Amino acid sequence: MQIGIIGLPNSGKTTVFNALTRGRVETEAFSSGKLEIHTAMVDVPDSRVDALSKMFKPRKTIHARVQYNDIAGLARGIGEKGGMDGNRSAALTTGLLNQIVQNDALLHVVRVFEDPTVPHIEETIDPARDLEILDTELILSDLAVVERRLNRLDAGLTKGGGTPVEREQLRSEQALLRRFKPQLEDAKPLRDLELNAEELRLMKNLALVTAKPQLVVFNTGERAVKNPREIVDYQHSKTVLAALQGKLEMELAQMSPEDAAEFLKEYGIEEPGLAKVIRLSYALLGLQSFFTVGEDEVRAWTVPVGANAVDAAGTIHTDFARGFIRAEVISYTDLIAAGDMVEARKRGLLRLEGKEYIVHDGDILNIRFNV
Repeated sequence: MQIGIIGLPNSGKTTVFNALTRGRVETEAFSSGKLEIHTAMVDVPDSRVDALSKMFKPRKTIHARVQYNDIAGLARGIGEKGGMDGNRSAALTTGLLNQIVQNDALLHVVRVFEDPTVPHIEETIDPARDLEILDTELILSDLAVVERRLNRLDAGLTKGGGTPVEREQLRSEQALLRRFKPQLEDAKPLRDLELNAEELRLMKNLALVTAKPQLVVFNTGERAVKNPREIVDYQHSKTVLAALQGKLEMELAQMSPEDAAEFLKEYGIEEPGLAKVIRLSYALLGLQSFFTVGEDEVRAWTVPVGANAVDAAGTIHTDFARGFIRAEVISYTDLIAAGDMVEARKRGLLRLEGKEYIVHDGDILNIRFNV
């Protein structure tokens, strides 16, 4: 899972990146506006993994992981046709687009904090305006992509050629893009549209960014805000809002566990930003965790909600899916209640499930296969 962190210059985007990744990327008071990417892999915090590790005492304990990509270079005017400053803008727009579209979701950092030493690029603090600025740039980028692709499709279908099946595929894509265009022209993101599985497949190879799920993080600096909708009531599909004390969270990320616990208590922070944002990211993307356990390894794996046993097996190894026979399953809650696997077996808590079994969050699986 890859999450792209975006935001206007001086929004505290890199501060949030450091808080999430325990990184030490230097933040600058004045952004250069250049395309720059910082990347880090982060363990997904999950107390269930830690509890299973204590139970089985494995040689290795492996959490699920998520990749955060801090993407610099976004600003007002970047998505407009013709760009900001002539020839340089086209290449910059292409580079930014390539970096953004590879992500599964976007984390949009919006500045709420006041700091006279870090001037706002728009001079004043206005989260609603800043959201609109970046939304507009991304919508303009998508509109340009849709218009270019429609022009190519229109020309290709007019000339003819290709098999009947290929032409029907092109017509389906053309119809979908004609549906996208007025949505974008009305300054609405594509994630607000309801799309079926076939439409999602057709859209997959297009570099469209407003279709991606988005986690909007209001960077409040040192101020605690429990309800992010008090800042901006931003209503869109596939969109989750969060408020994060970016500066405090970055300091927290550099502390020892003992000092961090005291810090959380002092400032009334219920959980570290890392845990909160990843949990929200999982929910936004429709993901869940299942586990494999043993003396060699305790490991968390990530699958979409609704994945079946064969999907989960394939996440572990393609051979497991290819030769799948049965999955031995027990829920995390049942195993913890039993105390260990021996007692769980005595109580009859383990069960055998077939290929169509729908995996639940917290399931512990042992895949039986034959290749």
